[in-house]
Amino acid sequence: MGSGTFSPTYIYSRQVEPLISPRAKQLVSTLITFLEDDCLPSEQLYHSSISLDPAKRWRIPPVMNRLKARAKELGLWNLWLSGSELKELAGDGPGLSTLEYAVLAEISGYSLHLAPQAMNCSAPDTGNMEVLARFGTPDQKRRYLRPLFDGEIRSSFAMTEYGVASSDATNLHNTTAAIQGDKVRLSGHKWWISGAGDPRNRLHIVLALTHPHASTYKRHSLVLIDPSQPGVKVGRPLTIYGYDDAPEGHCEVVYDDVVADVDCVLGGAEGLGRGFEMIQARLGPGRLHHTMRALGACTRALDLMLLRATERKTFGKRLVEHGTVLSDVAQSRAEVDMARAVVYAAARRVDLVGAKAAAKDVSMAKFVVPRVALGIVDRAVQAHGAEGISQDQPLASLYASLRTLRFADGPDEVHVRQVGRAEVTRVDELRARYARVQDARRRTTAAKL
Repeated sequence: MGSGTFSPTYIYSRQVEPLISPRAKQLVSTLITFLEDDCLPSEQLYHSSISLDPAKRWRIPPVMNRLKARAKELGLWNLWLSGSELKELAGDGPGLSTLEYAVLAEISGYSLHLAPQAMNCSAPDTGNMEVLARFGTPDQKRRYLRPLFDGEIRSSFAMTEYGVASSDATNLHNTTAAIQGDKVRLSGHKWWISGAGDPRNRLHIVLALTHPHASTYKRHSLVLIDPSQPGVKVGRPLTIYGYDDAPEGHCEVVYDDVVADVDCVLGGAEGLGRGFEMIQARLGPGRLHHTMRALGACTRALDLMLLRATERKTFGKRLVEHGTVLSDVAQSRAEVDMARAVVYAAARRVDLVGAKAAAKDVSMAKFVVPRVALGIVDRAVQAHGAEGISQDQPLASLYASLRTLRFADGPDEVHVRQVGRAEVTRVDELRARYARVQDARRRTTAAKL
């Protein structure tokens, strides 16, 4: 890859560089070395270690544990714990700004399947740790948060329901949690539950209907369920363009009359009916993290396109000497840099005003970056010909992973609508401003007469 790909003077614009602390700059340098010396050389071994035998497929390749140990040794562990508020809640982590983490997360996205997990910075664990840190009881933090921080266990977030338009979360109704004395009885049918196939998984955070007659946003609660409990049935792994993403997977899960102690409700008794509040706190930062990593995937696709276009010849010329390929390279370079600007602006906004107030900026990044990324990967595929859609290049897998981002944590349409509605709120101010300009114009014209 070459460290020049992620040279700080290239990633940081002149406007951003002064906002990056010396410590974060050192982490950038360390992460680039980790990426080039450890993650990228391990990719082939990792994927070849995943058995095609269904009985052995859902096992973790040993190389991942070595990468995690190396990341800890280098001080690259839990870098996602950015922002002073979260650092105080979690009591751990490097205390980076969101903007600083954006730079680091982009670099990790260059090895999208390995580096984030090796650094304990991958979904859905980061979002689950955040919601536990913010809302969990002391006992819930002891049981789940600490092991997740230490990378000892993995987790899932069970929200999307089978047969339900789950992009509108108020529709969710087929998973219920009935409070009966000191017990909770959970029943329901979820699917696309990321990480549910992972043998290290010890926690499902389940969004369930607990108060069906309450107001719309007070009907649901989050319930903490150990997947080894009787009644939890992890079913088929769902595929994304044929990829099952073993050994973590995105699975169909049935909760068949699962009985748990009432203290499994996230936040205890005070957490009842607060599911919507909690998922918004969880999803906001996670949406931005996805876009940060996607930038790194964009850069990798562009790099692969450049290598291919300068090596291969057709009709007596290198591909890069054909106008269409050169145009694809230029277009991709511009789009990566534009997408990065959108992400960095959102990250900076989160640092200045908090994730809730920066919702419009985060939503803009959420629908802009995946579209840009898919276009760049598609151009890289085209430059590779048939090899681009084969297992001999990472491009097909990258495309499948990036395509999910147009659904994950809310589909594009939801985020487009949010940004559009926020823009419409400026209309009254705009009309008033234009009226002042018109009045000034009339006064100026009258004075000349």
